[in-house]
Amino acid sequence: MSVTVINYDRDVTRWEPNARGRLEQAAMKLYVERGFEQTTVADIAKQAGLSERTFFRHFADKREVLFWGSGALQELLVSSIASAPAEVSPIEAIAGALETAGALLQERRDGALLRQSVIAANAELQERELIKLASLASALADALRQRGVRDPAASLCSETGIVVFKVAFGRWISETNPQSFPYLIRELFDELKGVAAGD
Repeated sequence: MSVTVINYDRDVTRWEPNARGRLEQAAMKLYVERGFEQTTVADIAKQAGLSERTFFRHFADKREVLFWGSGALQELLVSSIASAPAEVSPIEAIAGALETAGALLQERRDGALLRQSVIAANAELQERELIKLASLASALADALRQRGVRDPAASLCSETGIVVFKVAFGRWISETNPQSFPYLIRELFDELKGVAAGD
């Protein structure tokens, strides 16, 4: 009786604990030390002690290390708007959703600071960040429309929300001892209401 021997590719079958986290940490370290342009996928994989194949199982390219969480952020914002009480105004629904996202990011401030320093040093990454924000604004507007908010109100509220988010984020990462990110978001929305009311 013959026995068939199956040889498995070790790289395919080997389980790497927290491979995504290790790759992300290695990439951020190298992006800060060498710069984004000078860092290759091979460098990241080597730094993480993993193969390039493992890298591509988790990320489409080296930019995705910086942007892979965008989908989860969008889902959080949209679900927050969808679950807001019916009596809440569109701008308050947006404010509440952004505060929820801000609370999540608050827990990851050190990583956000590193990520922002990498993006700020590269024009291509800055463009990608703007595209991400535009996509978030579009998703927020769609979520408001699902609540029955018509345009232009849905678009105005969502675009305004993203501007508030950007300004609050800039303050949050630039201050030595900042207020919490959700606090800054709420403070700016309150200030905006005061401006609109003529205060």
